[in-house]
Amino acid sequence: MVELDGTVEVTGTDGRPVPFLDLFQGRDELVVYQHMWYDGAPHQGQCEGCTTTAWHVRDAVYLNARGVSFAVLTSGPWDEVARYVEFMGYTQPWYSVRGVEAPVGGEMGHLACFLRDGDRVFLTYSTTGRGNERVNGSLGLLDMTPYGRGEAWEDNPEGRSVIGDVREGHPAVGGQACWSWRTDADGNATWGPTSRPVPQWTRPGATPVETLGRQGDHH
Repeated sequence: MVELDGTVEVTGTDGRPVPFLDLFQGRDELVVYQHMWYDGAPHQGQCEGCTTTAWHVRDAVYLNARGVSFAVLTSGPWDEVARYVEFMGYTQPWYSVRGVEAPVGGEMGHLACFLRDGDRVFLTYSTTGRGNERVNGSLGLLDMTPYGRGEAWEDNPEGRSVIGDVREGHPAVGGQACWSWRTDADGNATWGPTSRPVPQWTRPGATPVETLGRQGDHH
């Protein structure tokens, strides 16, 4: 375990600073997802993988029943983050850790676990990449289906029509990201400028766009 300063302040609801200890909500354990952020990007330009991960934790009642709190941390400025959270309809607490050093801040795209012992706080676990999949129950269900996920790296029998086969120009070849992170308005998997992170299409006001709204297009 790595001890950290539990009094370090993060930015929470209404843009007010709160000590990291408050994220435990009086419980002894805390799980956080560290959400990537692209400054100034519109909703469709935010991280598709992080969007999908956060979407799958809409209710933490089972964690709470076991004495575990849940929160989303992000490096984005609070005014932008607040608009995004409202648009997505996220129900879990979000906090901006902009300017905060690791392990509370620092590199994003991780799941991390913390332990509280009185006023002392410890980082006990951190994972990223495929390790984040344990949050995404949809991937587990796809793994049970005959066609599976249909990821870009998979070999498929000749003649099979693969939903979301977007290998050409796909930024995640080599066994990395799942195709289901982004689709166009018709549900076709694409990483092009007409796409959005999949969960966004269920939100009111989510319309087709012509740009991701950020440099580099992918990560």
